[in-house]
Amino acid sequence: MGFLLKPGLHLKKKTIMPEFRRDPIHGRWVIISTERGRRPSDFVPEERRPVGGFCPLCEGNEDKTPPEIIAYRNNGTPPNSPGWTLRVVANKFPALRIEGDLNRQGDGIYDKMNGLGAHEVVIETPRHYETLSSLPLKAVENVLWAYRERMIDLRRDKRFRYVLVFKNHGVAAGASLEHSHSQIIALPIVPKRVSEEIEGAKNYFLYKDRCVFCDIIRQELGQGVRMIAENEAFLSIAPFASRFPFETWILPKTHYPSFEHMDSSLYPQAAQILSETLRRLQQVLHDPPYNYIIHTAPLQEVDHDSYHWHFEIMPKLTKVAGFEWGTGFYINPTPPEEAAHYLREAK
Repeated sequence: MGFLLKPGLHLKKKTIMPEFRRDPIHGRWVIISTERGRRPSDFVPEERRPVGGFCPLCEGNEDKTPPEIIAYRNNGTPPNSPGWTLRVVANKFPALRIEGDLNRQGDGIYDKMNGLGAHEVVIETPRHYETLSSLPLKAVENVLWAYRERMIDLRRDKRFRYVLVFKNHGVAAGASLEHSHSQIIALPIVPKRVSEEIEGAKNYFLYKDRCVFCDIIRQELGQGVRMIAENEAFLSIAPFASRFPFETWILPKTHYPSFEHMDSSLYPQAAQILSETLRRLQQVLHDPPYNYIIHTAPLQEVDHDSYHWHFEIMPKLTKVAGFEWGTGFYINPTPPEEAAHYLREAK
């Protein structure tokens, strides 16, 4: 899911609301996004997509994006002008729209509702060729503070039940612009994958009266074979059942259900472990395309003894093919113990 901001392309005068549609067999919701309507000719293979050219996210092009929602600026420079170190703007071509109500409806056996939500872009640096792994630690920390600030603000809208923060780095990972950025989407429903993770953690807690993530942290710290890096407050690991080669998780050592409710003193250490982990992946895998996500507790469920927020980083090294789609199994050709070893050895 990219930013999709193309020079000379204008929004249609009449905007049609996107829709959530529920699969009656699996119970999962999909978004039919009319803002991003594409014809067959618009689907270009990754290797043939153009790169470079005009960038609306660079400093000096502030008028080419929607007005900033928040910005971190130097010396009191005015909004929507140069002089910023980080900006958050609405996505000009959002998957969801913030106006209106859900308007739940039935269509025979099918359920649907309006595509209500917020879709924002975090522009992580004013400079085009910097990446999150090359930014100074303070700049990485500012990215995390921006996530927190927006999540706390979006929580105030009672229509929203979940906020997902994610980053697509590289064309193969879904980034349509080269400039370093991440995205925030607020949803009126809890995504199925998150619900399944929460339910699994809850079942473990009911059986053992302990958080499964805290138990994972204790075991990985004790065994060390899947450890990648750690500091006083965080660790990064190759998960025991990694779905993808070099999949990496970052977890706080202290139990926090929600990213935005973590103790504010820990954000510098969160920035340090994220920066170090991304640098190790960059070095070992030669700047791979990757996706990362923050899995955090739903907005209205703060007191979660069983759930533990975390980063999931997934380098795009293999393709999901027929077997994976047909079964839900993943075939990972690199054991996580080996992946962790390579990443630990990186300087």
